[in-house]
Amino acid sequence: MAVKEIIKMGHPLLRQVAMPVRQFNTPELAALVVDMRETMQANNGAGLAAPQIGVGLRVVIFGVQKNPRYPDAESVPETVLINPEIEIIQPGQEPGWEGCLSVPGLRGQVPRYLGIRYRGQDHFGGKIERLAEGFHARVVQHEVDHLDGILYPQRMTDLDSFGFEETLLQAGVLHYPLQDD
Repeated sequence: MAVKEIIKMGHPLLRQVAMPVRQFNTPELAALVVDMRETMQANNGAGLAAPQIGVGLRVVIFGVQKNPRYPDAESVPETVLINPEIEIIQPGQEPGWEGCLSVPGLRGQVPRYLGIRYRGQDHFGGKIERLAEGFHARVVQHEVDHLDGILYPQRMTDLDSFGFEETLLQAGVLHYPLQDD
């Protein structure tokens, strides 16, 4: 297995809707999950979607424990989520800073739903259903957007809060914790 190259904003695959996974518990799917985990960890990401490594399937992985990029972030359980569906359970949205491994060095304020229920399968085909709030809900929404060809800048409502992370930190506009996939 290997750390894969993360494709960047502008690559056509990041704008496409990913295809559903039809077969579970296969060597190919297991290898994809390992590659995604290793790639996410090597880049200190909170999550990664298969399209970000050039695979057009509805597979995401996410999780945060102790991560130098998120020193104050709440824990998010490591999860492999395939063919995800999101249900909004708290309709209000709240802006929060996000970044993306496919949009390196930039951050922006993105409104996200405060509470969600997500469903899908793990790579063995087992059912997953969880409630998520706060940072956990933000990470899941961000990753699932990748499967629909959406990058976080498309969700932004105010481009005045979009810029280079280093510059925003130096200006005191941006503070940790941050969210990156």
